[in-house]
Amino acid sequence: QVPLVESGGGSAQAGGSLKLSCAASGPVSSRCRRGWYRQVSGKEREMVALLSRDGFTTYAESVKGRFTISQDKAEGTLYLEMTRLNIEDTAVYYCAVESAVVGFCTDSWDWGQGTQVTVSS
Repeated sequence: QVPLVESGGGSAQAGGSLKLSCAASGPVSSRCRRGWYRQVSGKEREMVALLSRDGFTTYAESVKGRFTISQDKAEGTLYLEMTRLNIEDTAVYYCAVESAVVGFCTDSWDWGQGTQVTVSS
């Protein structure tokens, strides 16, 4: 279990931009899956952007072309660049990383505490 800390959340105007960061306080494997998820109260958590074990990116249809996931391979920091924000992007955003044991990805996930993103029109 690796502690994860998100930062960069806050308030933005519709059409604006925010950049979220996710820092791991312990060692993680850059070869395991990493991603960003979001959740609105009363709704199910949904995948926003995902990095596969092979480094391929997958985006939710609702954010495709607006959000970009990236990773600092040296530090292990995960980023989510969000542009052209709209009110439907308002949610608590979580970063998640797939745990690794002796270099093997486990299909078990560690989660950050979440950071609030609020977009106003």
